[in-house]
Amino acid sequence: MRTPFLMAGLLLLAAPAQAADDHPRSTYVTLVLQAFAAKVQCPGTDVVYQDLVQKAQQMQLPDGTTEQVRKAIAFMHTGGKMGEKQPDDVMAEVAVATQATDLDQRRLGMSNWCEKQKTNLAGLIRSKGG
Repeated sequence: MRTPFLMAGLLLLAAPAQAADDHPRSTYVTLVLQAFAAKVQCPGTDVVYQDLVQKAQQMQLPDGTTEQVRKAIAFMHTGGKMGEKQPDDVMAEVAVATQATDLDQRRLGMSNWCEKQKTNLAGLIRSKGG
């Protein structure tokens, strides 16, 4: 299932890249994707949806961005069985974030990646029950 994401990500990475500051939504998409990945792949980790909404507000993203991104991630990562397809630009941002996250996980190893996310995603992920 990773192969389609890998191919989509490679194609998108080959396109001219913009600085993250030029596209705060791309940065946000990556944060959300990594938070959900940490929830699924790092034992004892949880995500509080309201924390993601608050982060979007801090980044001055439009209302509804969190739900749009969540639906796009769910759609892409379940092969369309969950979530909903979103506009092409959002789906492309999810594909790039998926590829970058996958590469980080492979490079660092899952346990090191999970440890790194505790710092990188502080305020977006928590210990379960905490």
